[in-house]
Amino acid sequence: MASPASAPLAAHALFHTHDLDEARERVASIFCPHRLDRIGPGAFDASHHHLRGERLSLNYISYGAKTLIAPGELRDCYLLQMPVSGAASIRNGADSYVSDQWRAAVLNPHHATTMIWDETCRQVLLQIDRAALNAHLAGLIAGRPDRALTFTGALDLSSPRGAALKALLLYLVAEADAGRPSLQPGSLLGRQIESTLMTGLLEAHRHNFTDALSHSRGHAPLPRMVRQAEDYMLAHVDQPIAIEDGAQAVGGRARTLRLAFRRFRDTTPMAFLRDARLDRADADLRAALPGDSVTEIATRWGFGHFGRFAGIYRARFGCTPRQTLQDALADKFVS
Repeated sequence: MASPASAPLAAHALFHTHDLDEARERVASIFCPHRLDRIGPGAFDASHHHLRGERLSLNYISYGAKTLIAPGELRDCYLLQMPVSGAASIRNGADSYVSDQWRAAVLNPHHATTMIWDETCRQVLLQIDRAALNAHLAGLIAGRPDRALTFTGALDLSSPRGAALKALLLYLVAEADAGRPSLQPGSLLGRQIESTLMTGLLEAHRHNFTDALSHSRGHAPLPRMVRQAEDYMLAHVDQPIAIEDGAQAVGGRARTLRLAFRRFRDTTPMAFLRDARLDRADADLRAALPGDSVTEIATRWGFGHFGRFAGIYRARFGCTPRQTLQDALADKFVS
């Protein structure tokens, strides 16, 4: 694990402590009051680095030990959490997923949050003022949002827009580490960069204004049949489904559904379903208990050919399913 002096944003350190109560209090002064408990392996060794801008801030946090973090509702800010090592289990409202170097977490401030960070988890966090992000969204869609902006699930950092947002964040961190921080209150450049970050997040991650944002940019809105087909497949992700089933569920033809997915999602309906099943299998592997097997979990989510499952899993997550299972069994959550 990186020492505080060599960690991201080291020149902007707020604290480094082995005292859990101090860490809880100091982190709360930036974000919000929360529960923080050491629940597993690792020596508690907390660091928080903080670079303040005008409408957002860049942060780096590590705890050294497996920790349970339960802030409830953040209320005043959206929080993008991007692990640079390790992983975290996230529950934000009804959403539950694992965040790692390929998937960032975006915490909605109006939904209660509970997290478990493993002992190797180190994260770069982008804290965005809630009112500022809503005002920025209003400018992009040319109208005041009529409901709370709500992001859905993990942010795919391997997608083109997700990768671009990650690269920009890491660039800003690197510039700050080189003594050239771009985020400074009152700076015109800093304000422009903040706007770019907010636009990047709104474009990279799915939320309940995605269609309105696409329409305002002159792109065709996502057709209802695509949204309905996605909802149908996600609701039946654990059942055998053919493309004809999805087409029938939305009152269309299989060919029409394929063309719509190609045009508006740059994928196919069955590839969408496969990725959803891969996400479920990955979550089960990470939550595995002694006695669980890769074959059992793969079969549970419709992957009958183990070799093919291992290949597409590695292509998506960067490691084999067996490695994920072994890590989970060696480092299972403490109840």
